[in-house]
Amino acid sequence: MPAAPPAVKPVAKSAVKSSVKPAVKAAVKQPPAAERVYTHIKEAVLDRRYEGGTLLTEGDLAEAVGVSRTPVREALLRLEVEGLIKLYPKKGALVLAVSAQEIADVVETRLLVEEFAARKAVPASAQLIGRLEELLDEQRRLAEAGDLAEVSVKDRCFHAEIVRNAGNDILSRLYDQLRDRQLRMGVAVMEAHPGRIAANITEHGELLEAIRAGDAEGAAQVVRRHVSRVKVLVRGEDR
Repeated sequence: MPAAPPAVKPVAKSAVKSSVKPAVKAAVKQPPAAERVYTHIKEAVLDRRYEGGTLLTEGDLAEAVGVSRTPVREALLRLEVEGLIKLYPKKGALVLAVSAQEIADVVETRLLVEEFAARKAVPASAQLIGRLEELLDEQRRLAEAGDLAEVSVKDRCFHAEIVRNAGNDILSRLYDQLRDRQLRMGVAVMEAHPGRIAANITEHGELLEAIRAGDAEGAAQVVRRHVSRVKVLVRGEDR
């Protein structure tokens, strides 16, 4: 007679839960392939690892992210709608350079929103002052580490915090639409003008002090000088 199979020890319910649950969580956290490609390309464009004029191919992108070409096409279509790339059938996707008109439009919109928000920030709450101090400290730390992409992110967060504080949801949503263009221009400025990093931090400190002092017009003037400078620097007209 064949030997009886070895007895199988019952597995406790708690053990089943502990062994199955993490796998389920990991599966839930894994973003779709197209989303991974989209994030990879967008981050590379914004921090200028893929500069304007770079031609991206589906094959290279699929290999870089570890996916098939189908999700790559989906991601590229989405990025074309956002104005970051231009698709050329059978050739690839061209990363679009920042145009002079785009720079002018972004700066003009920022001035309209941010000068208004700077005035509305006065009198400032202790919460706003504390958050701006925190963001300013983070900018200093990242600047010392030489992380230009993250300095640009925190730079943008500093201004966005003041805009959100104005309490106008429509303006906040409008400002959020500028995010990608602001980040891309910010990195471009810091790469071309390394000394501008320290100047930006100094000007943010001046803006914070004007808000802390209750000087609404002084805060608006700092914003105008600070933001207007971006157009000159991005276009390479620094004097």
